[in-house]
Amino acid sequence: MPENSPISRRNALKGLLSSAAGAAAVPAIAAPNHTEPAPPAHPSRFVFHDPDFMQPQKFPWEKLLSAEELATTQALADLILPKDETSPAASEVGVPDFINEWISAEYPAHQEDRETIRGGLGWLNTESFKRFEKRFEELGVAQQAQLTDDICGAGEVRPENRVGAAFFKRFRQLCLSGYYSHSQTWKSLGYVGNVSIGGPYPGVLPEVIEKLGLQDVV
Repeated sequence: MPENSPISRRNALKGLLSSAAGAAAVPAIAAPNHTEPAPPAHPSRFVFHDPDFMQPQKFPWEKLLSAEELATTQALADLILPKDETSPAASEVGVPDFINEWISAEYPAHQEDRETIRGGLGWLNTESFKRFEKRFEELGVAQQAQLTDDICGAGEVRPENRVGAAFFKRFRQLCLSGYYSHSQTWKSLGYVGNVSIGGPYPGVLPEVIEKLGLQDVV
């Protein structure tokens, strides 16, 4: 979102999380023979309405990705969502920072993503060194594509690439979430917004005016 927006990207993220977690926290409707649904076994913890007030999460949290991890994140994000005639590249709308903030949050689901993303970035650079003796972000686009083609799910994934494939799947999901939460990318989705539409405007049909008895006021 634009920096001058009253709703920051972080707040949008918080709202998104609260909606999803709130839906998950709604108890099931009791069956006819039951008087009350059982409470959840564990209280849910999520960003916007964290119920555990005795142990509040630190906010904003420290972002954990190193400079090297961020460089790899940017290169891979731009490979997935490159700049074209109508849309900015992923890095131009802050996708690497979005992913960094996401995986740095101290919530269970985010911690799982943290392990997946950081482990996957390490796997990607290890594989890059094995094949090309360079870090992933130092490769040309053709070499980057050659590597990621093996883990993007376009074909059968070999057993030795399964860790990379799991990482790429989650990384791509986070990329898309960060990319399309920015206003600069909405046009590519067909979003027009609150803009005037060109005329002509013929007005209300005469038969409608007559039916409503409004001949004297139009």
